[in-house]
Amino acid sequence: MIDACDTCQVTTLLLARHGLTDLTGPVLAGRTPGVHLSEAGRAQATALAARVAGVRLDAIVSSPLERCRETAQAVAEGREMEVRVDDRFIECGYGGWTGRPLKELAKEPLWQVVQAHPSAATFPEGESLSDMQHRAVAAVREWNHRLGEKAVYLVCSHGDVIKSIVADALGLHLDQFQRITADPAAVTVIRYAPLRPFVRRLNDMGELKLDEDSEEKDGGENITGSDAAVGGGPGTT
Repeated sequence: MIDACDTCQVTTLLLARHGLTDLTGPVLAGRTPGVHLSEAGRAQATALAARVAGVRLDAIVSSPLERCRETAQAVAEGREMEVRVDDRFIECGYGGWTGRPLKELAKEPLWQVVQAHPSAATFPEGESLSDMQHRAVAAVREWNHRLGEKAVYLVCSHGDVIKSIVADALGLHLDQFQRITADPAAVTVIRYAPLRPFVRRLNDMGELKLDEDSEEKDGGENITGSDAAVGGGPGTT
């Protein structure tokens, strides 16, 4: 296992959820093959690419599922970059829940466990949410280590996967991850520094510009990239 101190370099991760599909919302698509972006989803992917066009990316990584690869490919267009697939960013294995309407699933006893105590939830013939978080966070830390200091990269994944990564970055127990939102084509920015991650943007739908300076400034004095500005700092421009 890679030591956390070795992997948490000053590296910036952009987490993007895939765009809409015809199943998004009414049905738990899960790992169902052949689920592509809808017309609205393709428009969202194009808009996402425009929003991050000004950001230097050292890698674009995707879940293997079509809706993520299509969203990531929209970002890659014009950058002369290949989308790299990592199976660890795949949707949670919902097992017997896959393909079922959410209104129907909400009547299952497990639904309340997923809502209130997700760390205890294991889907029938599927994956536990804690295992999903473990493999997704491990993938992030490995990519941080692989790409190195000052790298910026985008990962296109799924709602619950993104929420679990954000919960880890915020130091929240998995049981709190339902308080986090990951909308279709929204971007969350996490900056991994030696001492701790910083969540810089959450579920953002606006144009993205990153300050790639590894030091934050507070009152005109530089502080290390691992330190939080006491008093909140002046913000970024």
